Amino acid sequence: MLNRFIFLILGLVIFFFLGSAKPTFLADDTTLVINKIKIEITGLSSVGKYNCSNTFSIKDTVYLNSNKKNTFNTAIKMTNFDCGNKIMTKDLQGTVKAKIFPNSTVCLTDIKPNGKNYKCNLSFFITNKTLKYKDFVLYNVDDKIQGTLSLKFSDLELEPPVKMAGLIKVKDDIVINFSLYKN
Repeated sequence: MLNRFIFLILGLVIFFFLGSAKPTFLADDTTLVINKIKIEITGLSSVGKYNCSNTFSIKDTVYLNSNKKNTFNTAIKMTNFDCGNKIMTKDLQGTVKAKIFPNSTVCLTDIKPNGKNYKCNLSFFITNKTLKYKDFVLYNVDDKIQGTLSLKFSDLELEPPVKMAGLIKVKDDIVINFSLYKN
C-alpha cells in the first residue's frame, strides 16, 4: 500500500514537471509593444551642457523570433524638440535644417533578444544623411528599451552653432539617447 502511494505521488510529480515543460526547439512568438518614444540630444558648449528632447506617443508592435513584422520605423518631427530655452531650441532647429528637413527617421530591423537586452540593425536618417549601425544594442531597463548613439555634427556634415562672435561655441560631439517605452 505504501509503495502504491509513493508511486502515485512520484507519478504525479513527474507528470506536473513534464506536463509543464515547453520544447526549446520551438520559437517563441514574443511581442514587443511600443507606446511612447523619447529622444534626447545632449552635448557641451563653451558655457555648459545642453539637453534637447522630444517625446511623443506611438503605437507599434514588433514580433520577436518570428517571420511576422520584425521592424520598427518612425518619423521624428525636428520642430518638436525642446531645449528648455527658446534661443537654444531655435539654434538646434537651424543647425539640423528643420525647415528643409522637418523629419528624421529611425528604423530598427532584425530585432533579436540578446540575453535580457536586444540587438538590431539601426538606420538613422537626419538632414540628408543616413547613418547605419549593425548589431546595435538596445538595453532593457524597467518599462523601456534604450539605446545611445555617440556622433559628431561633422558626421552629419553639419556645423555646430557658434554665437556672440565666437564667444559661445557648441562642441562637435553629441549624444543621442532614445527610449522606446513598452507596455
